[in-house]
Amino acid sequence: MRPLNECLVLVTPSRTAALAAPRRRQEIRNVPWPPAWGQKLQKDRAISSAAGLESAGPISSRGSASIVVAGMVSARDVRGLLARVRWFNLAILTITPAVAVYGAYTTRLRLETLIWSVTYYVISMLGITAGYHRLWSHRSYNASRPLQYLLCLMGASAVQGSVYWWARGHRSHHRYTDTPLDPYNANRGLLYTHIGWMLVKPTVKPGPADISDLKKDAVVQWQHRWYFAIIPVVGYALPAVVAGLGWGDWRGGWYYAGMWRITFVHHSTFCINSIAHYLGDSPFDDRKTARDHFLSALLTMGEGYHNFHHQFPMDYRNAIKWYQFDPTKWFIAACGALGLASHLRVFPENEIRKGALAMQLKKLKKVQDGIRWPVQMDDLPVVSWDKFKKESEERVLVIVSGFIHDVGGFLDEHPGGRALLLGQRGKDATAAFCGGVYEHGNAAYNLLSMMRVGVLHGGVEHVKAITPGERLRIVERLN
Repeated sequence: MRPLNECLVLVTPSRTAALAAPRRRQEIRNVPWPPAWGQKLQKDRAISSAAGLESAGPISSRGSASIVVAGMVSARDVRGLLARVRWFNLAILTITPAVAVYGAYTTRLRLETLIWSVTYYVISMLGITAGYHRLWSHRSYNASRPLQYLLCLMGASAVQGSVYWWARGHRSHHRYTDTPLDPYNANRGLLYTHIGWMLVKPTVKPGPADISDLKKDAVVQWQHRWYFAIIPVVGYALPAVVAGLGWGDWRGGWYYAGMWRITFVHHSTFCINSIAHYLGDSPFDDRKTARDHFLSALLTMGEGYHNFHHQFPMDYRNAIKWYQFDPTKWFIAACGALGLASHLRVFPENEIRKGALAMQLKKLKKVQDGIRWPVQMDDLPVVSWDKFKKESEERVLVIVSGFIHDVGGFLDEHPGGRALLLGQRGKDATAAFCGGVYEHGNAAYNLLSMMRVGVLHGGVEHVKAITPGERLRIVERLN
């Protein structure tokens, strides 16, 4: 049976008349429930609204509400959706690439302009990754005052909002990851997490996060106050001015270093919220959607090792191995070497290794559960010597370490030939198997254990019940 909130929505009195007929198709029912269920209804209503099944109907103070099968879109719904559109963001994210495409058709791309465009792209991205993200969202290092102002200007050139707005949303994302309170909840789909959340206001307000430090930060507040005066200069004018004064390519500077750069910076940054939660693996924790992948790192200036980042968000690194691509980490480290940054925070190595080991063991546990293991001693019949000798007349039975093995099916596959096995028939072959004739390896011990058919009662040379394959076992402990 499907959950109530997947197929039902609240309906207001104004909608009741429209939905009442025909009664066979849509039945309006008044369903009472205990007052304690009111909170759950509110949560289901919020989730339904986030999925597009909106309603303005209030929850009854008596703990009841009218519910109806969904299936109608009214003019009021359309007006409600239009009221949620972030028109400024929509304009930026559509007009900018449209102008860029026009410029590509009308203006030749010069080599100098291409180099400048790529350079300014890197500058803008570092403003977001090293500044907005790792410095102000996560406080992963301390930056000198000049570096803070520089990062504010670099980040503003990306035209993604002020530090104050950006960091507030990102902290909410980390605190409520993959829940309806996450401003870019990955469970709402790749398109929504990439760009949809920028275009439409959520019906569920993002969860609160502590931003008291940002309110007290003079540099952050300066940029937030003057943001709309800064972005025309560093976002649009500066790229064209540099290209125009430098080599006379005003149009190329405007279209390529300006519009195309902003477009690429936008979608590169958006990939942190979208494909970094879909593409890759989870080497530290798989309970959340954040993933690690080289492609994500390549597109986001090193932010693609996202599973690590969500586990250890205050670490100034995203990539912890020397060969992993993380230019933002290199930039911060360089600033530290130059005295522009300090207190570069690194999570304890022991805890990082512990998290990685836990996931490795989890993967190995799945492998272990898919392997067929030998019958354990307690599940085997106990056989006397006399019965063993008698049974050996009809079957090829040998004793090794107190276990009785039926090796008849292995005679033709034995590397040493049939004669060696037949020569030990009805005997204790422990000494021969364990080095007297040949010192067998782990594979031989593991294979032999799968041929167990019983345990010998009485005196044996020695009992080695644990095979090499069973010496290390992963046991899942439940709370």
